[in-house]
Order: sequence, then C-alpha cells, then structure tokens
Amino acid sequence: MQKGTLFLIPVPLAENASQKSFTPFLIDTINALKTYIVENEKSARKFLKEAGIKTPQSELLVHDYGKHKRGNSLVPYFTQLMQGVDVGLMSEAGCPGVADPGAEIVAEAHKRGIKVVPLVGPNSMIQALMSSGFSGQSFTFHGYLPIDKVERAKKIKELEALSAKNKQTQLFMETPFRNNHLLDDVLKNCQPSTQLCIATNINGEDEFIKTLAVAMWKSEKVDLHKKPTVFLLYRS
Repeated sequence: MQKGTLFLIPVPLAENASQKSFTPFLIDTINALKTYIVENEKSARKFLKEAGIKTPQSELLVHDYGKHKRGNSLVPYFTQLMQGVDVGLMSEAGCPGVADPGAEIVAEAHKRGIKVVPLVGPNSMIQALMSSGFSGQSFTFHGYLPIDKVERAKKIKELEALSAKNKQTQLFMETPFRNNHLLDDVLKNCQPSTQLCIATNINGEDEFIKTLAVAMWKSEKVDLHKKPTVFLLYRS
C-alpha cells in the first residue's frame, strides 16, 4: 500500500498576520487534508478557519501533540499516514520542526519512508536574519540561553567570541517574560562595538526590528516584556 505524505504547514507568527502568511498552495493543501498533527488543537482549528478551510471542522481528525503528550508512543500519529492518507503537521507558530517539537514527528516520518513536503511560510529566525544586516552566509541559532545568570553571561561572551572568530551571526531567544533580563545581560557582557539586532513581534502590527551597536542600545528605551523576540549578535 502506498503511504501518505506529511505536509509541514507554517502558521502565522502574530495576531492578525494571516494575510502576510498564507500562500495559494497552503490554502489548496489544507483544503485537501482532513487529518492533522498539531501542537495545540484549539489554536490549530482557529488557524485553519482563518486560512479558509472549506471542510467542516467536525469532519477533521486532529491529533494533539501538545507538551503533555510528548514522550508517549508516536504510533497513533502515523496510523493514517501508513494507510495512505495525507496528513498536515502544524506547530503553534512559524515553521514545524524549527525550534519546535514537531521535529520528532518529521524524524519518525523519514524512518517510516513517508514523503515529507515543507510548505513556504513565516519563520522568525530567518526573517530576523534577513532584516538584521548581518551575515546570512554563516549563522547559528542557539535557541534558549541558560537561565542561571553566571552561566548566561559566560554563554553570551562565548557567542560574541564565536561571531568574531567565524564572522558568523549568532541568533538566540528567551521566554518572552524574561526578554528584558536577557537584554540587560547582553548589554552588560558584550563589547561596546558589537552589533545587536532585536527583532520583536515579527509580522505583527507592532513589529519592531532594529540593529545598533551595544553602546548605542544602552541609551535606547525598549520594553520587550511578553513580546516574542529574536536576538542576533554580530562582531566583525
């Protein structure tokens, strides 16, 4: 029996960003699918409605892959795919599998010989990199930095040194309610001439993206509290 295809479906990064996020192919794809693996069922169904799904929601089979389900068997997520049914994978925001637990589903799909098709859509890391003015030839995304203040300061200095040594852009992030603490630590621990880009609420109505030297950021007043933010460091 021919296996189904796993479609990786990007989700808008911000409220009211739907029209910036959907492509005609994405809309065609969701209207051809009736089975989904999602990080949060409620927000996934809201997204599908905004994207213009014509299939009644009651006819959809939605597998919830939320944080309380991780670590369980992956078999239930693959029953339909192994029977030849195409399935969509969605995260809470942005691209499935990138800084996202959906990577585990994608890895299992490859093990089972299932075709994986990534759709075009918003990605906060790539969009932040595009708009930073930093090297897009060589870059590394580190995810979350250590919570411990001493360890975090050490990591920030390490990333600054790596950037200078490899001419490489360093990207990282923080839980939104700790953004201001992370910014303080970056400003305290980096050289005055190191370049820092702050990209906040990408695609949102209050999107803020700005690149300045660390010394100049010290006189700027920015409040990043509870706002999804990507930080980028570059030292030439």
